[in-house]
Amino acid sequence: MPYFDTASAAPLHPVARQALQAALDEGWADPARLYREGRRARLLLDAAREAAAEAVGCRADELSFTPSGTHAVHTGVAGVLAGRRRVGGHLVVSAVEHSSVLQAAQAHGAAGGTVTQVPVDRLGAVSPDGYADALGPGTALACLQSANHEVGTVQPVAEVAGVCAEAGVPLLVDAAQSLGWGRVPQGWSVLTASAHKWGGPPGVGLLAVRKGVRFAPQHPSDERESGRSPGFVNLPAAVAAAASLRAVRAEADAEAARLRVLVDRIRRRVARLVPDVEVVGDPDRRLPHLVTFSCLYVDGETLLHELDRAGYSVSSGSSCTSSTLTPSHVLRAMGVLSEGNVRVALPPGTSADEVNGFLEVLPGVVAGVREKLGVTQAPPVAPVADSVEVDALGLRCPQPVIELARSIGRVPVGGTVTVLSDDEVARLDVPAWCAMRGHAYLGEAPHPRGTAYTVRRLV
Repeated sequence: MPYFDTASAAPLHPVARQALQAALDEGWADPARLYREGRRARLLLDAAREAAAEAVGCRADELSFTPSGTHAVHTGVAGVLAGRRRVGGHLVVSAVEHSSVLQAAQAHGAAGGTVTQVPVDRLGAVSPDGYADALGPGTALACLQSANHEVGTVQPVAEVAGVCAEAGVPLLVDAAQSLGWGRVPQGWSVLTASAHKWGGPPGVGLLAVRKGVRFAPQHPSDERESGRSPGFVNLPAAVAAAASLRAVRAEADAEAARLRVLVDRIRRRVARLVPDVEVVGDPDRRLPHLVTFSCLYVDGETLLHELDRAGYSVSSGSSCTSSTLTPSHVLRAMGVLSEGNVRVALPPGTSADEVNGFLEVLPGVVAGVREKLGVTQAPPVAPVADSVEVDALGLRCPQPVIELARSIGRVPVGGTVTVLSDDEVARLDVPAWCAMRGHAYLGEAPHPRGTAYTVRRLV
């Protein structure tokens, strides 16, 4: 069964498995002790730190192992904010950061700090000018992911780092998605990563803090990991994480070139094979293994279940696949279609036959889901009025857009259709539908039980 969700977690790399077994046998003792077993464990831990630091591009004494990538993010954000509290309490993040960064920002705001979110364009990229405008005299820290975890867009880290350096503000880079493919451009002050994203074992994060960055850990410290991650290090997992990072980086250039060809094939053929689909993310400045697309008139949860039944494991940012009934914050920030969203993240070793098999299955699966929702090619109808109001209150994604599509033919060119909806997703998907179908989105207005979205028919 092809597994296409390495953006969530990559399969354990063979080198990680071997290193983990060896370290379990040799590295079980406390590396802080001076007897033989402790010295042996210490040698393994030091070697793992050296290997990971070399891959990151920092000094070994700047790098700490943490219990997870999320732990590294929270520790890094809180530590720099506390260390620079005399500068001010202002934090700058992008609107498409991983949830761990946004949760850290939310906690900072709840504690009395201020947070500015830098917007992104429709491809999911920030602009250095956006960061320059957000930075100020009281800015203590800026955060930017190296590449987006949902759509694969690579961010202009070097340019933003230059803007931050000019303003005297440290930059924290979340490199979880990109570190396995290569080093992050220099200029960052703090870097975080997560081993299970590149084929290491789960439960290992990396936190690198450059010398000279003011940093005050916000938890009781001990003598381990420079006081930044207290407690006994999971030494076997750290050894496996470092060994697998070195291994995947040795294979990265060749594998990236090969997977990029397969992803390009998906990007091209999905747009041709599936009607009413939007491929999102930057087509050029992107991770080599990741592609995301959204399908109109499709329930995302049902689509994922059907693809799973067909033998393909993929992920989604659709609101229909979560209990929150709100779309992915990344898709929302980009202003792209969220319903029927599919994220394909190919693992190393994916074959062309596996990708071709997915492309053969996908059109029929999407058509089947649409049929279950009652989306068929209806015969054209004569316009009945210059304006029509559609009651979609109580209907959830993707039904409000389906009702809009059914009703647009009831008005003449130049006429308007107003959709009443209490589903938050409509705020994103109605404008996206207009952009895809060539109609004009006129905006929204409050309604006693929801929101009224008005569309002008142009074709």
